Formats: sequence, C-alpha cells, structure tokens
Amino acid sequence: MGSGPYSGAVGMMMAVSFERYGRLYYLDPGVHTPTVGTKVLVPTDAGPEVAECVWAPQWVDDEVAGLPVCEGVATEEHLAKDEENRAKRAQARVTARRLIREHGLPMKVIGVDYVSSPPVFTVYFSAPHRVDFRALVRELAGRLGGRVELRQVGPRDEARLQGGIGPCGRDLCCSTFLKDFEPVSVRMAKDQDLPVNPMRIAGACGRLMCCLKYEHPLYQDFHAKAPKLGETVETPAGEGVVTGHNVPGDKVVVKLSADGRKCACPRASVCGSRQAYEARYGDGTPPGGAALLPGSGPSGEAGPAGAGTGGSTG
Repeated sequence: MGSGPYSGAVGMMMAVSFERYGRLYYLDPGVHTPTVGTKVLVPTDAGPEVAECVWAPQWVDDEVAGLPVCEGVATEEHLAKDEENRAKRAQARVTARRLIREHGLPMKVIGVDYVSSPPVFTVYFSAPHRVDFRALVRELAGRLGGRVELRQVGPRDEARLQGGIGPCGRDLCCSTFLKDFEPVSVRMAKDQDLPVNPMRIAGACGRLMCCLKYEHPLYQDFHAKAPKLGETVETPAGEGVVTGHNVPGDKVVVKLSADGRKCACPRASVCGSRQAYEARYGDGTPPGGAALLPGSGPSGEAGPAGAGTGGSTG
C-alpha cells in the first residue's frame, strides 16, 4: 500500500449525488478523504462535474475495481461554474416549456442537461406519441444560444428523472440507486400473495413496481420447500392442516386436528417426518417452536388467518 490512508486502496468506495436526494454514483476515493457534504469532482464524458459526497470513503467487502476515481475536492472556481451551469439548465427548462405551449405540442419537459464547451442543451420530454418538433428545436436553439437536442423518454425514465416518493414512503428506487430496469411481471405479485390490483402494485410511473422483484426469490424458495395449503402435517403440538404461510417469518400456519387451534410453526419443523423431527429435537418443543396464534382456542374459533406481513391463507 501507499503512504496515504486510501492511496491505491482496493475495496474502498464512496458515493456521491449530483442532486440532493438524487441517484447515487459510486467512486473510488483514490488518495482523497472527503467527508459527507463535501463537494467533489466526478469524472464524466464532458469533463469533471461537481457532486456532493453522501457516503464517505470506507472499506467494502465486494470487489470494486474499475470504479471512476474521484478527482479531488471542488474549488471555488469549480463551484462557480457549477452554479452557472445550473442557472442555464433552469433557464432552458423555462424557455422550453414556454415555446412548447406556443407551438401547441403535446410534450412535457422532464429534465435538461447542459454541457458548456461547446454549449449543448439536451431536453428530455415525454409525449403520448411521436412529435414533430423540428420547428421547436430551431427556435429553442436561437433563444438559448447553443445546440439543442430533444430526447423522448418512456414512463419509467420519466419517474427516474423527476424523482418522487413511492407507496412505501421512501424515495423512488429508480431515482436513487437502481441502474437498470429489470423485467417485472404480474406473476411475481401472485407468488407473493399480493392483490393483482393495478392501484396496489403499480409505481409512480404507472408500471409494475420494481421492488416486486426484490423478495421474489425468497417466496419462490419458500413455496418450493414448504407444505401446500390444505396439506396434513405433523407439528410439535400435534397433527394439523396447513391453512397459511408466513414467508417473511419462514413459518407455516397450521390448524390442529385435535382441538381446532391455530399455531405458527417454523417451516423446518413440519417439512420432514415426525420421527426425523423427534430425532433432532426430542419430545419437547424446540426454541421457536409452535406458537399459538391470538384468538385461537379449544372452541375452534378462528384466530388471525395469517401470522405476519406477507402471509397467505387458505
């Protein structure tokens, strides 16, 4: 290793954002040690750009070779140029909106990028169909004093560029950390026992939420190994019928045949034979064994159908 604390560091990483609460970009800190909130220089195709450090350099377990290297802390000159570029982008957004109204085009401005040398404005917009904007481009270039490019984006990219709050109350995944849009299907919602209701499983873009893919492998693995609904199983509390699944808790809800009570059992305790279970745990109930659900008693009155968030019942 070099003499500096982070020089030539393998496995060191930091995160920056060009906009407050915007998408995160990961860098190799190199020999620099910026703190959270420090303005740093990020290498881009158009030259160094100013961004804010939101995650100070630290060691990570994963291999992070190949990340762009931080070019240092931004100076007053860099900050002044960045402020000027932001003002030009704001001006371009207002001018584009005004001209779109004047031309009567069905377009909505989503975002604007600006490169100072040579001056190039890239305007991102959404529209319900293809739009003839040739006259708009010519007039917009004359007003802004530079070359103008207009790029139409789809619903997912519109949500990513605009940002917002998802149904979970957090910033949109696509505008913070997601790099690519992976395919999401209705089957993923069904596998997670979610209601196939567009209002419940659609994101800010109107398409299926990207987060449906996050826990889908967990549900697939659980359903492949757990007993099916209606199947008779042996539990620490006796024989019963499976009436629900609690996938996040890795448990199975069973209605006991003896007295109609419902209990939540670890999946591992009902997947094998009773003999294999007793050989491992003995006759007593192991830690985390069957737990009676509130409201289920000897009378056979049904308690809560599922045990925990994400459960399913039969």
